[in-house]
Amino acid sequence: MQKFHPKTIYNRIMRNLRYMDIRHNKFNSLFIGILTILISLSLAPQVQASTTDKVYVSRNEQGVVIYSDHPIKGAKELVINKSNTSTVPVKTATLKTAQNAISEKYQVEIIQPIDNATVRDNTGSVHVSVRVSPLLNPGLSMQLYLDNVPYEKPQIHSTFKLINLDRGEHQVKVHLLNVKGKVIASSGIITVYMHRASLKRAN
Repeated sequence: MQKFHPKTIYNRIMRNLRYMDIRHNKFNSLFIGILTILISLSLAPQVQASTTDKVYVSRNEQGVVIYSDHPIKGAKELVINKSNTSTVPVKTATLKTAQNAISEKYQVEIIQPIDNATVRDNTGSVHVSVRVSPLLNPGLSMQLYLDNVPYEKPQIHSTFKLINLDRGEHQVKVHLLNVKGKVIASSGIITVYMHRASLKRAN
């Protein structure tokens, strides 16, 4: 069975109208415009439907072409292919994650206390301030090590508080971690000397 594209059907209709008596009518332009709109509206659902949808074409006694979705006497069946559609690829913005930030060159520096500093605190407390450049991207964190042992959990803040340190010498360093916990940058090791007053029993 022959198949027709909607554009082909439209061209045939317009070609047939040139030979119809209606071309002599003073309402020719208006009639053709209305007929074009009606044909477009009637064919649109058929074109968008499945490939098995059917359209029937015939002529009335005046020779006017008639389209219908159900068979009538003397009508011929037309099979209209569904219009091809294409999918336009949509580009999505890629969020900047910590994994992408690994390629950046980070620098980690302990700015407080300074190396070989002596801290006098009877509670054994030390505040450690860290500077990271460039600024931390989401997902990155810092892990402080005290005497080569992780101190509490990683954090995103640049200030750490060490409490209840014993008297004597301690080493402090900070690692910068990615989302998987991998070290991507480290500070240098600083040495801190803790002085705490000893408690003496009264005699």
